[in-house]
Amino acid sequence: MSVELKIPSVGESITQVTIASWLKEDGDYVEMDEAVAELESDKATVELNAEKAGVLKILVEEGEDVEIGAVVASIDTSAAPEQKAPVKEEKVPTQETKIEQKLETSPIVKNSSYATGSPSPAAHKILLEKGISPNAVVGSGKDGRITKYDAILAQTNTSDYATTVEPSRLQHREKMSNLRKTVARRLVAAKNETAMLTTFNEVNMQPIFDTRNKYKEKFKEMHGVNLGFMSFFTRACALSLQKFPKVNAFIDGEEMVMNDFVDVSIAVSSPKGLMVPVMRNVEIMTLWDIESEVKRLAIKARDGKLSIPEMTGGTFTITNGGVFGSMLSTPIINPPQSAILGMHNIVERPVVENGNIVARPVMYVALSYDHRIIDGKESVGFLVSVKNYLENPETLLMGKDPLELLMGL
Repeated sequence: MSVELKIPSVGESITQVTIASWLKEDGDYVEMDEAVAELESDKATVELNAEKAGVLKILVEEGEDVEIGAVVASIDTSAAPEQKAPVKEEKVPTQETKIEQKLETSPIVKNSSYATGSPSPAAHKILLEKGISPNAVVGSGKDGRITKYDAILAQTNTSDYATTVEPSRLQHREKMSNLRKTVARRLVAAKNETAMLTTFNEVNMQPIFDTRNKYKEKFKEMHGVNLGFMSFFTRACALSLQKFPKVNAFIDGEEMVMNDFVDVSIAVSSPKGLMVPVMRNVEIMTLWDIESEVKRLAIKARDGKLSIPEMTGGTFTITNGGVFGSMLSTPIINPPQSAILGMHNIVERPVVENGNIVARPVMYVALSYDHRIIDGKESVGFLVSVKNYLENPETLLMGKDPLELLMGL
């Protein structure tokens, strides 16, 4: 008996997916509920599971776009699993393996009597790691032997400065994934359909550095996660969004939709492109709750396991270009949201404190916002609020200074 394997519904409004990869080969025996393929939609990557146990017959190739409900494979449930004898494959040696074999068999004589043209032990290790043939290196040592300096020089020449005799003029084309096409479409829509403006500020990160240095070991010991910068920024944004609710709102037709909750989207770079998973009700989360959730979502994004509900919604976005070395940028709003905060790298800069110039770790922050719903006063006020919370981390507890809270001020 043969069972058809159809593309299931993977989310509302999604009409087609791409066969990203087959996890099993044609003719393989698969167990019931075993993952046989990865399907890529414009929002997430999901697995296609076998409905029955049997022998798989693939009908659609990798990379093909298919409609929801389309038959992409069949499973012969009457077939028994085949016991295949292991086949020893004879691999054709590549240029890289030939170089390794040459390096491994090249004569190396310890002490001071190296064979002419052969590398010293230190040089041999460098050449082997970089895949450089000893024949391509001119030795400067006694009797032409290859020294460590010769190997380092050869490595530098091949990696940074060497050019081919005939420079390449070839081109190749790659099909854009559904996810990349969706990201591109949404970014263009955000630029064309919003009155986007960006305001900037700078944050003295010294108080955060001091707090992390004081508590990071105990924090990790008690909660099992590192105390990073993202939890401080997320908490500061959650408190500030409650002070400036329009920054947490969005436009729907001719109405403004105001949110009483704070769902923060975090931009995560993954092997398959930009992912934006969502943390729900951040306004009631602790720093360790935030760090745990960021870690969980980042791992799922890296492994391509984020579900569509985990990337749906969000009232405000935080993106951190600083991890890639960005000094300053103007992030693009994530529709239908009205604002996005951009974090950047931390660099020691001169700061005036009490009339004295001192070096402090400073981060530039940027808030891009939709001017149709957020006025300049609100956007600047929000960013100043975030800055004040970060420069006074003790206020992140209850949203105000503990002493003022104690005195009822």
